[in-house]
Amino acid sequence: MASCTQSFQITLVCIFLFMGLCFAGDPFKFFNFEVSYIEASPLGVPQQVIAINGKFPGPTMNVTTNDNVVVNVKNKLDEELLLHWSGVQQKKTTWQDGLPGTNCPIPSRWNWTYQFQAKDQIGSFFYFPSLHFQRASGGFGGITINNRGEIPIPFDFPYDDITIMIGDWYTRNHTALRNTLLAGKDLGKPDGVLINGKGPYRYNDTIVPDGIDYETITVHPGKTYRIRVSNVGISTSLNFRIQNHNLLLAEAEGSYTVQQNYTSLDIHVGQSYSFLVTMNQNASSDYYIVASARFVNQSQWQRVTGVGILKYTNSKGKAHGPLPEPPQDEFDKTYSMNQARSIRWNVTASGARPNPQGSFRYGSINVTEIYVIQNKPPTMVDGKRRTTLNGISFVNPKTPIRLADKYKLKGVYKLDFPTAPLTGPPKMETSVINGTYRGFMEIILQNNDTKVHTYHMSGYAFFVVGMDYGVWSNSSRGTYNKWDGIARTTTQVFPGAWTAILVSLDNVGVWNLRTENLDSWFLGQETYIRVVNPEPSNKTEMPMPDNALFCGQLSKLQKPQDISSATSIRGNGSKFIFAMLLLVSAIFSVFH
Repeated sequence: MASCTQSFQITLVCIFLFMGLCFAGDPFKFFNFEVSYIEASPLGVPQQVIAINGKFPGPTMNVTTNDNVVVNVKNKLDEELLLHWSGVQQKKTTWQDGLPGTNCPIPSRWNWTYQFQAKDQIGSFFYFPSLHFQRASGGFGGITINNRGEIPIPFDFPYDDITIMIGDWYTRNHTALRNTLLAGKDLGKPDGVLINGKGPYRYNDTIVPDGIDYETITVHPGKTYRIRVSNVGISTSLNFRIQNHNLLLAEAEGSYTVQQNYTSLDIHVGQSYSFLVTMNQNASSDYYIVASARFVNQSQWQRVTGVGILKYTNSKGKAHGPLPEPPQDEFDKTYSMNQARSIRWNVTASGARPNPQGSFRYGSINVTEIYVIQNKPPTMVDGKRRTTLNGISFVNPKTPIRLADKYKLKGVYKLDFPTAPLTGPPKMETSVINGTYRGFMEIILQNNDTKVHTYHMSGYAFFVVGMDYGVWSNSSRGTYNKWDGIARTTTQVFPGAWTAILVSLDNVGVWNLRTENLDSWFLGQETYIRVVNPEPSNKTEMPMPDNALFCGQLSKLQKPQDISSATSIRGNGSKFIFAMLLLVSAIFSVFH
């Protein structure tokens, strides 16, 4: 037996030496996600939710800058599935973005393996299912991309890292909610707000029923924690606060911020922040963690409040008394806009690389393309209740845009998305923005709806350079922040207001631009930006993955055995390393 063990050790060393020679540098991180339905009762009502590996929410993916991330997904739902890695820029790997414009869906009961690199990124993000309104039933979890050890962070290293998912929630599952929208109706007021998939602590006996499981976060007195918070809900802006504790804002979706203290912060749908919170209060009792709806009648929305508990290890009693007050500006959103404007980029901090974040002087670059994109409340288009951008309600093609390009299919989409709102009746089309590779695009998001919208762009971090009420005009550029506007992936646009962003189109691919408000997104409020290198090269885009799925006009190319095993996707080298790791794992289990 000793000789067998010795032989195994020699084999293991040889394998890793060979792998090290071939793939030195960036390590691989492997995840297995089994996506299935489970029954849960987050608000006291049994309902079907979407779990990852039996957990709701799913596990937090903890990786480091430049890690190669391999996620094998087993779809155990009764419908198609795509997972989207919101905020991960997918440098050169648009094929992995997990949206219908770039990927064919994973059929029910099938496996598929994503592989992408957390290239030149740090920060707080989240993943979620992007098809069929599924995010309304769960399937989401956090993504943490840590700095490499040799790159300093602009604050003392925290004692621990905590991920918090907040979001509005309905006791109807995503299928019922989807059918409500397809029937031309509003979803109505949500039934509550969840914190990490759990309902509210019973802070008020008349508002919160007994027996609801609530989130408890246990901390050590005197320690400082990095708390990452994402709004994964459907359409409700939430105010986040921790009773008697300051929130020192440190990072927003991959950019370190100028560090400022907030007693509370508005976190809009799809947005992520991380705070440094020092546990410097006495332990006479626990403290409330609160996520409450914004810009609503508080007396009517009392039941739609998420409440968790911050518990010191030496706590002497339960949290008690009224919840800490939210901002008192139900009908005036100026406070929230000023708060958003106060979030600034830390231009002297290193990002994923050792150079300062602000070394890219976005304010001195000439704009090459300008798009004024206007949304409106839902309207009737071709007899259906739909939402629009610039008068176009987007229709996802049966063949993904990137796949259609690869196979030179005609008529799948049109490169004619208007640079300004169309006149005349709205229409349903697959209309795409034709971006210029290495161009510098200015996008003005004009919100003509009555609620706050947040807009997300895949593939990039854009610079939020301005926001104000009224209608944007050329003279509005005089108010732009051209020095330290935050670079992020999701920005809010207040009703009757505009937000201006700048983005450098240096990432080849087909990238989704959408509202994160799930109901409006589902009804058509999105488009894609197509960025093509006129001189194709593996240096600007990885080849199509060899486990690519086919659908639509290319369905005949799909073979069931193509995805029967969980192989990675960047060609023979990565297949080899993945296979070797599986082999090592199997051998290791034999000898142990």
